Amino acid sequence: MTERTLAGKSALITGASRGIGFAIAQRLGQLGTRIVICGRDQNAIDAASTRLRGQGVDAFGISADVSRSDQVSSLVEKALARFTTIDFLVNNAGTGRFGPVQDFTEGDWDTVLDTNLKGVFLVSRAIVPSMISRGRGHIVNISSLAGKNFFPGGGLYCASKWGLLGLTYCMGEDLRAHGIRVTAVCPGSVATEFGHPSTKNVHKMLQPHDVAHAVEMVITAEPQSFISEVVMRPTQKP
Repeated sequence: MTERTLAGKSALITGASRGIGFAIAQRLGQLGTRIVICGRDQNAIDAASTRLRGQGVDAFGISADVSRSDQVSSLVEKALARFTTIDFLVNNAGTGRFGPVQDFTEGDWDTVLDTNLKGVFLVSRAIVPSMISRGRGHIVNISSLAGKNFFPGGGLYCASKWGLLGLTYCMGEDLRAHGIRVTAVCPGSVATEFGHPSTKNVHKMLQPHDVAHAVEMVITAEPQSFISEVVMRPTQKP
C-alpha cells in the first residue's frame, strides 16, 4: 500500500462514532490520514477517537449535530484549526425512520431530511471554500441503494437518499473546475446497528469495512479522473 499512502492528508468524517463511519475512519487512518470524527453523542465520539488513537491513528472527536448550521460552523472551524486543511470530507451521518408515510409527523420528516440531506449541504458548504482556495479536495457522500430504489415503508428514507444523489451530482459539476472531486457511495444493506427491522442474514450482508474499502478506492484514484458513483451489493442476497 506504500504507493497509495495518505500520510499528511486529513479527513473529516461525520457520523463516525460507530458502524460505517468508524470503519472509514479506521481505514483512512491506517493509510496515514489524520482524522476528525464527529457525532451528536460526545461520550460516543470520545470513546471512538480513543479507540482510533489506540490503533495509532492521529484522531480527535468533536460533538456536532450536522443539521444545525451553528454547530457545523464550529465543527469545521475546530477541524481546520487542528489540521489546517481538510483534504477529504466523508458525509456519513444519517438516520432512518421506516413505515407508511401517513403514520409519520412533520417532525419525523424534518429529522430524516435534515440529517441525511440538509446536513450534507451544510457541512459541504462549510468545507468547500478551503478546498477551492487550495484547488483540490474530495467529498464522498455515503448514500444508499435506497437512493435508486424504493420499498414499502421507505418513503422518508428514500426521499432523503434520492435527494442526496441529486445533490452529489450537481456538486460534482459545480466543483470539478476547482479540482474538487465529489463521489456518491451507494451500499445495499450493511450489517450495523442502523436500519429498519429485518430478517436478513447479517453474515451475508455488506460489512462496514466493505464500504470503507470503497471510500479508499475512490479517493486514491488518479488525480486526472474521479469516480462519480459506486454501487455496492453483497455477493449473496441476505
